[in-house]
Amino acid sequence: MLMSKMGEHNEADEEEEEGGGGGQDRDEEEKLRQLRASGQPRFQVPRTFLKGMGAPRVPRRTVLFQQERTGLTYRVPALLCVPPRPTLLAFAEQRLSPDDSHAHRLVLRRGTLARGSVRWGTLTVLETAVLEEHRSMNPCPVLDEHSGTIFLFFIAVLGHTPEAVQIATGKNAARLCCVTSCDAGLTWGSVRDLTEEAIGAALQDWATFAVGPGHGVQLRSGRLLVPAYTYHVDRRECFGRICWTSPHSLAFYSDDHGISWRCGGLVPNLRSGECQLAAVDGDFLYCNARSPLGNRVQALSADEGTSFLPGELVPTLAETARGCQGSIVGFPAPPSSRPQADRWPVGPGNTPQSPSFYPGVQESSGEDVGVPVEGWVPRGPFGSPQSWGPVKHGLEPGSGRDKTAWTPELPMSSASPLQSPTWLLYSHPSGRRARLHMGIYLSRSPLDPHSWTEPWVIYEGPSGYSDLAFLGPVPGASLAFACLFESGTRASYEDISFCLFSLGDVLENVPTGLERCSLRDKPQGHCWPS
Repeated sequence: MLMSKMGEHNEADEEEEEGGGGGQDRDEEEKLRQLRASGQPRFQVPRTFLKGMGAPRVPRRTVLFQQERTGLTYRVPALLCVPPRPTLLAFAEQRLSPDDSHAHRLVLRRGTLARGSVRWGTLTVLETAVLEEHRSMNPCPVLDEHSGTIFLFFIAVLGHTPEAVQIATGKNAARLCCVTSCDAGLTWGSVRDLTEEAIGAALQDWATFAVGPGHGVQLRSGRLLVPAYTYHVDRRECFGRICWTSPHSLAFYSDDHGISWRCGGLVPNLRSGECQLAAVDGDFLYCNARSPLGNRVQALSADEGTSFLPGELVPTLAETARGCQGSIVGFPAPPSSRPQADRWPVGPGNTPQSPSFYPGVQESSGEDVGVPVEGWVPRGPFGSPQSWGPVKHGLEPGSGRDKTAWTPELPMSSASPLQSPTWLLYSHPSGRRARLHMGIYLSRSPLDPHSWTEPWVIYEGPSGYSDLAFLGPVPGASLAFACLFESGTRASYEDISFCLFSLGDVLENVPTGLERCSLRDKPQGHCWPS
């Protein structure tokens, strides 16, 4: 089992770092109180579950952000893995209270992965990620592996205007903003307001909008994608008051390494909100979105996010009351899982063409063994395995100025190698009545909405927003993942926690077959704090 190690920084002792992530709607808090009043044991593992499959393993967790006694709260996590070592960037909103109208600014902690554990640095306030008289919300990072530039997208909302007020009045108060880093998050450039460039005249029909939250992706073609959603004004009354709005997921994209950005089409039919993206088999871009319809919504794009096909409900992924944000990440299926017919020969007309996404992965030898992090070989933007070359000087995309940038040298291969089918992981609270029990779900066939497993609960208790990252192979695990999620003992806005786990952990612990019973509102073991 992988561990998260704090190294020389002890969160419990660092007064300046106390703060916490995760907010809860008032009705969610009331449901939690009702569950407690019912006398249901909170930390007892059901005997039928133990008898059926044994006690599930849970990863160790590290609290990176914790709510302070002054009320300062940390919410809405986002996680990005930056090679070559790799470095982990954990972002969050810093709020003056759990309320979204009290969001203030964005913060960051940088972690270094080595020998299967993470050493975390201290909290840093992102001073440049702000517009005057606006509050910064919804961090959404994406890496351009061509240049090594990190784009941190966020929305800047005027004053203290809540999202609900914007929806009710049809008057948008949000701006689309971005800051960049060329040194793995050590320093950040000045803010760019991309609202007019990326959205333009369409903004007049948007009651509000937001990005992510969570990570974006880069496709094999080099296209950068930032997940987003808007409340579209469908009808207005003649006196200008709002009549009807509906939420729709979408993506912002760039085809020139972040110099310019455009807005893609909306998921056209079902109501869909906060979303994340992954490239899957068959040249499709997969979108998984929050919905008020009782289940998650998934939609596919055949043109890399320029437009989306009609969405559909995912019957195996239930939403909590009023829904909650969730995270997805794609990764190559292990070779042992592929039927012989799926191990495609390479030749004219049959070269696999599934979009490859960042983070990159190393071609597996078929043995379930770890490889040194320094040997981590990302898949390049055109689907071929690449080795990270020496650091050299380059341009900061979108700035037009010479800067010393972390620029990986990506030698191109003349032949496209075999590509694995893509599997997906999904993180989301597994409680049906309230935001409880952070779960990890697995899909071996992403295009099939019925393919998701029941959850492996990695944290029992109040849980909220989350973000997943694929780390590739690390020592002690063939494929490794990280999850940054809101957590707490009484409410999900008390902490933001981090944990590491392997694909082996997922396969061992997701309920399968006869054990696919629903335990979503029952305790399922502890997530050990460190």
